Parts: sequence; structure tokens; C-alpha cells
Amino acid sequence: MHDSELPVAVIGAGPYGLSIAAHLRALGVPFRIFGDPMESWRDSMPRGMLLKSEGFASDLYDPARQCTLEQYCREQSLSYAAVGDPVPIERFIAYGQEFQRRCVPELEPHKVRTLRKDARGFSLSTDSGETLVAERVVVATGIAHFGYIPPVLAACSPQLVSHSSAHKDLTAFRGRRVAVIGAGSSAIDIAALLHEAGAGVQVVARRRAIAFHEPTVEPRPLLQRVLAPRSGLGVGWRSRLCTDAPLVFHAMPESLRLRVVRRHLGPAPGWFMKDRVVGRFPLHLGFDIRRIEERGAGAALHIESPEREARTVEADHVIAATGYRPKVSRLPFLTEPLHEEIATADGAPALDRNFACSIPGLYFVGLASANSFGPLARFAYGAGFTARRLTKHLAASLRSARRHPRAHASNAAPGVAAQVDRS
Repeated sequence: MHDSELPVAVIGAGPYGLSIAAHLRALGVPFRIFGDPMESWRDSMPRGMLLKSEGFASDLYDPARQCTLEQYCREQSLSYAAVGDPVPIERFIAYGQEFQRRCVPELEPHKVRTLRKDARGFSLSTDSGETLVAERVVVATGIAHFGYIPPVLAACSPQLVSHSSAHKDLTAFRGRRVAVIGAGSSAIDIAALLHEAGAGVQVVARRRAIAFHEPTVEPRPLLQRVLAPRSGLGVGWRSRLCTDAPLVFHAMPESLRLRVVRRHLGPAPGWFMKDRVVGRFPLHLGFDIRRIEERGAGAALHIESPEREARTVEADHVIAATGYRPKVSRLPFLTEPLHEEIATADGAPALDRNFACSIPGLYFVGLASANSFGPLARFAYGAGFTARRLTKHLAASLRSARRHPRAHASNAAPGVAAQVDRS
């Protein structure tokens, strides 16, 4: 096939990219997919971590549902429970890689270095030296480029301050003093694993308490199921609405959507981490970092509570487990014209109901789509809805483009504001 005839290119091979590719394959839509399978999960999360999502919510998605995590565990004689048995990250990675081998054998393990728009469509250059043209491009790069470090720490060198996504092997910190910033799942997981690896750990967080999830036992009484139904994001009607009605979320005013994404499902470690953390090492809760002072090869964090209680935390290294904030400007493979042309909402791409941004033919999924489709898109569980909706749209739009080429050459993506927000 000549490169200009390629209908779809998928950038990224995590749960979203692989699920989308599996659906495109079933629909008979020609595509190419680029990336290292499960790279972010393998290289940006610590070994020994347990997934907070339940077993039933930790699948990748093929249309026939023949490659579920449950099926993989059965074949490998591994324990599995839909609810209540935390999934080790190593198992999830191995499952994702097996899903790729079975459902997306076309995967090309190359990185896309540049993406630009030209008269023929989108031009992609890979690290293998190839340049190709695709009519449509799906960006499914996950969290890799979106790690957030608070401004008070951002100016420090990587040798002193790093984001939690930089660490998959914490044994290198054995015997060293480490300050972990944050009270969410990433922070608490890393702090516990550091402690168990022999590091001297202290946690600093604004929150006054760590909001550990409560364990749930199935089957639950009927009243509990009615008042707090289970969803792929946890229990409760808010989470259930997020999973069952992402298009309703999309129709909400932008200001409300952004507020819900920021506030719903805030920092909350899994219930199984509580005994590994509480009483094991110092927790400075309810404290803000006022400044960081370099001292020799380490640092002193000067922290303060709202009641003006001041403390100093000394560390050889500081890990900011402070989450991820999707920003179009942080995707290194997008050329500058694309950075400037993509309309955004709080830095993330503003998307129509089919995941298209303001540049026709360019789509964003996963965390980059959360401001448009809600908290569902922050989790692997959202890959199912995304893959089904996006691939049906791609198949239909490609058929329409073949029938009406002139109309599709000039149409802009519907439902996306033309104004560019450069935040």
C-alpha cells in the first residue's frame, strides 16, 4: 500500500492504543500502530505496585471479549477475582503484552518522532527513519509526557527532585533519605515500596488525612447496591454516571467538566496499602511546601501547616508523586504549528463527541481526553468505551470520505471551539 493510502495511524501501545487497534482490525479498517507495548506501565510505575482498579475493571478490550484479564489468569493458573483481589502490576503488564501478541500482532515497536499536517494528510516520522502519511491519526500516548511537578520544586535538578513516573526500581534508594510528596495512590505506593526497600521515607502532603479506599465484600446487600452501585471506577452513583454516561458529561458546560475532573476521585490509595503505611514512617499531613533549600547533595524542605506550624524535612532525594496534567504543549512529537492550532481546555485538547480535536482527522484518547469525557478517561477501564465509539466513527467517516472526497477535504471537526486556549 502506498503511504498516502494509509487510513489510520495509532500512536501509542498502552491499553487505549491496543484496544483501538483491536477494534480497527475487527472492522477491517487498514491501520498501522506504533509504540512499545505497555511501555508507560512498565517504565513509569514501580515494581511491586498493586493496581487500585478491581480485576473486572483492568481489562484491555477486543470486540469479541476473548482476551480478558480473567481469561489470561485462567490460562496462566494465576489467582483472579472480579472484586477484592488486587492485581500486581507485573501481571497486568504481562497480560497487556499477551493481548498485543494475540489481538494486535501488527504493532510496530517504533516511536513516532514528529507529526505534522500537510496537504496529503498527516506526515509521521519514526525513529526507524521511515516517513509515512496517514489520513487520520489517533494519539494514544497515555501519561508518559504529562507528569506534574509543583512550581516550588520544578526548578530543582533531576538529581534532587524527580517525578514518580521516573522510578520503576526503588531498590536504588536503599539507605537513602527520600521525601515523597503527595497523598494519592502513587505517593503512598511509592512510599511503602521505598520503606520496604530499605530507604528512610517521609511523606509530605497538603491533605490532612490519607483517604484510603474501604474494602468491599461481594455480594453486597441489596440496599448497598442500590445506594452505591458498583462501577469500573469504584462504588457510588457519581462514579457510575461517569462510566455509563460519558457523552452526557461531554455535553456539560466546560467549567463544570473541568471542576468534576479535578475533584471527583481525588487522591485515594487502595485499602490494601493501609497496613504497609500507617505507623511505618513519618507522615506530615496538612502541610504545604514553602521552599526547598539545597544542602550539599541533598535538600531541606521547609513546610508549614495552615496553623503556622513549621517543620523541616531533610532528604537526599525528593519524589513528587503529584499526578499528571495533560497539556498539548508537552507532546514532543507534535510540530509547533500543531501545538498552536489545537484548541484546548485547561491545556488539554478540546474534543468533539468522537474524540476529534479542532484539526480535522486528529484524535486524542486516554488521559488527554479526560477534560472532554470525564474521569472515565483517566483509567484503563475507559478504553472500552473509547475503542468502541472511536473506531465506529473512523470506519464510518472513512467510508463517507471515499464517497464524498471534496466535502471531507474542507470540513472542520464538528463541535470543537475554534478559539485556541494556550493555557
